[in-house]
Parts: sequence; C-alpha cells; structure tokens
Amino acid sequence: MHSAKQRPPDAHPGQWVLIAPEAATDPPKAPDSEPLFTKLRNPSTGEATLYLFNSGAQQLFEVKAFHEEYRSWFIGQTVQQDGRLLFVTPMDPLFLILYYLIKADKEQPGKFQPLDQVVLDSEYPSCPLLLKCADVKQYIHHVTEEKEIGSQKFHKYSQEKTLKWLKKKVNQTVKALKSNSISVGERVHAATFISGKQITDTKEDYVWYAHGLISEYIPEDLSKELLKYLGLPELKSPAAEPPLKIL
Repeated sequence: MHSAKQRPPDAHPGQWVLIAPEAATDPPKAPDSEPLFTKLRNPSTGEATLYLFNSGAQQLFEVKAFHEEYRSWFIGQTVQQDGRLLFVTPMDPLFLILYYLIKADKEQPGKFQPLDQVVLDSEYPSCPLLLKCADVKQYIHHVTEEKEIGSQKFHKYSQEKTLKWLKKKVNQTVKALKSNSISVGERVHAATFISGKQITDTKEDYVWYAHGLISEYIPEDLSKELLKYLGLPELKSPAAEPPLKIL
C-alpha cells in the first residue's frame, strides 16, 4: 500500500468509508463499550491484521480494504484522503482463539489451562476481548478438551476435535457456494495445475475450493492436516520445464 501524502488541514483522520452489517456499528448499550477497530494476529500468518469488535465486543468482524491509488472521499464538507473502501464481514472468533490454543499446546503439550491464560498477547492488548464474544464459551468445546475443577474450566487444544469442526466448516462453505451458484471448477483446476481436461464443477472441486477458503484462517500445518482429513491429495508444484537449448 502506498504511503499517504500530507493530510490537508480539514481532513478527518479518524474517518473511513465502509460497508458493514448493522450489527457491526450498533450504538453502545453501556459507556465505554463502543465499536472498536483493532489489530490482532492473523490466525493463518500470525501477522497484524485489522478487525472490528462491535458494541460490547459481542461479535468479531473481519475488515478487508479495497484500495486504489489516487482515490479520496468527500465526506460532508471535508476531504478524506484515505481513499480505501473497507468491507466488514462477520468472523468466527474461534479461528483466532485456535491460534493461541495451538501455540500453548506446542509450548506445554497436554497441559490444561484457563482460557484467559492462553488467549494473551503482549503485542496485541485487545486479544482477550475475543473471549467476550457471544457463544465462545458455548462452542469452545469444538476445538478443545475440557476439564472442570470446582467452578473453573480448563482447556487444552484437541487436533482431533478441531479437524471435525473444520470439516463441518468446509461442508457449510460447499453448501453456500452451491446455493449461490458459484462455479469453482476453473479456479480449482488453475490452482492445482490440472490441464487438458474438460472443466466441470465436481463435488471434489467444491471441497478443494472450500478447503482453500478455510485455509486462509488457519495455520499452514493445520491446513495440511485438514487436507488429509478430507481425503484430498496434497498439492504439488508442477514440474519445471527443461531449459531451452541454445544452438
């Protein structure tokens, strides 16, 4: 992304133009609980990525920016030089929590811990808000083993349960693609380097494509395990063509 030019005096640095569902921008029901744009770790790459918590941090939203050079917005009587168009879509917070569960399991294999001791990150202080999202406590069992001692619950990462949960996500994605009549065959064949065959939308094509979409939200190692769990062969790069001979 190119660096912005010097901001004119009448520009509003805290404004963006975004397309978002109403739930993302509902007014707060309590003081100090307004919607919050914040950076969190991308669950696939571990790099800083922009997200949005709605009022009271009840729901998490992914923020993606569409950007063109030399674009600005006129907002009222002001010029907003940041010409990005932000798209805000709901996101399952379990994907981001999963990143920390896997990390904790690698550091201390098999150890049960309270979630608030696992979902911590000194570089991203908003990280604990993930645990405030509605239904996290209800659905955390999809990716963890649980143990209750007294009134406190302890958790550890479960790859077996996580793969079952991810397979359901893949199946839901396949269903959504088909119900919206989205053709995937050509994209899958291009991504898997298949050529010379008539391109049709097979069941396997939809699973391949859905796996690719889900893999944008999980670590690479887990993506490979999911590939095996779905019964799909691991992708291999095409063989390099031999160099041309110089006569």
